[in-house]
Amino acid sequence: QVQLVESGGGLVQAGGSLTLTCKASGNIVSDNAIAWYRQLPEKQREFVARSARDGSALYADSVRRRFTLSRDSAKKVVSLQMSNLKPEDTAVYYCNIPSPTNWNHGLVSWGQGTQVTVSS
Repeated sequence: QVQLVESGGGLVQAGGSLTLTCKASGNIVSDNAIAWYRQLPEKQREFVARSARDGSALYADSVRRRFTLSRDSAKKVVSLQMSNLKPEDTAVYYCNIPSPTNWNHGLVSWGQGTQVTVSS
């Protein structure tokens, strides 16, 4: 069974940076894609970024060129480097294995997430 734990959130001023970490445990293989999601206050959870099979990453339009996803398969860690943060990035951030048919759906149980708050 795969378990994913998010960490690294915090309070940052607009324009600042944070790096989130997703640590995987259990029966996860390097072929498993990992995606980051976020849930804004009173909004549905939304896709942010995901790893791709060729080692690249795919991003939502709202974070492209500001967020960078990286993966250390040996350590089972996927990081999300966030720069030039905006108040609208304030959300609880989660990681999960995305469904191949619908990236908005995760295949394992959702963790607690990590809160990111960007002040203006």
